[in-house]
Amino acid sequence: MVENVITKLENLNLADRFLFDEVMEDTQSYQDLVSILLENEISLLTRPQTEKELRLSPQLRQVRLDVISMDRDKKLYYTEMQKRDPENLKRRSRYYQAQLDVFLSEPGTADFNLLNDSCFILIAPFDLFGKGPYLYTFEGTCRECPELKIEDGAVRVFINTRGTNPKGFSREFLDLMRYIMASTDEVAASSASVKIRRLHQNVRKIRISEKMGVKYMQKWEELVYAREDGKAAGRAEGEKLLLIRQVCKKLAKGKSPDVIAEEPESDPESVMEICQAAREAGPDCDCGQLYEQLFGEPTYEDF
Repeated sequence: MVENVITKLENLNLADRFLFDEVMEDTQSYQDLVSILLENEISLLTRPQTEKELRLSPQLRQVRLDVISMDRDKKLYYTEMQKRDPENLKRRSRYYQAQLDVFLSEPGTADFNLLNDSCFILIAPFDLFGKGPYLYTFEGTCRECPELKIEDGAVRVFINTRGTNPKGFSREFLDLMRYIMASTDEVAASSASVKIRRLHQNVRKIRISEKMGVKYMQKWEELVYAREDGKAAGRAEGEKLLLIRQVCKKLAKGKSPDVIAEEPESDPESVMEICQAAREAGPDCDCGQLYEQLFGEPTYEDF
């Protein structure tokens, strides 16, 4: 009745952090993405690093960057995919910029002109500033002289994939906004962009990889169980997910809901609720989606 019950990698879009990080480990994919987002061809010098951790001392908060790389002009690009708004992104971008600058500075460096130029890009399916554009670029302007920029080499870019005013953006950029939210064969094929089609080839390769499927499930479970040093809420979420997976596996083996509910250590009410949701979802039900349907979105940060 229920087949393929683990959370499916094939259901993810580029807006999902796990798929985004895996795709962006490929130099060509990250180069294509940034080139489209900034509407400027870049050429990367270094292979992108994903989930790059920066910690300057044990006493300071760790920073984890989704993707970071450097172009041939030694300019750094670091990109975050943020599916939901934690209501701290503006100041978080400031903190990330500060940490990265300190991390790049060699001990004893006196010439701050040696700091690399940098571009922070945050991609989100919501409008952080509520003004409607697909893109907001901040370069540090003067209040008294708005035409004057500080020119310190730091740029922060916020992408709103659900922008409402397409005027001034290339067809390729707009196609990418759509593809990020729906990374399907149909959406990729509908675009004339070679870059987007290359991105999709990489997406498809990752989706069908058994190794990536295992890695995805391990990541899912690790974050559920270990969230915030194993707080009770995180453990409860993990237990609920585990119960869903166990029930779905038993359904797939042909056991009836009544039999599963009567098994030792089962919670009959929860089991029947899961069975009903799985029946309604059909043979391609997804454990992660069943969790959200039954219990709401997990409280840990998306990955």
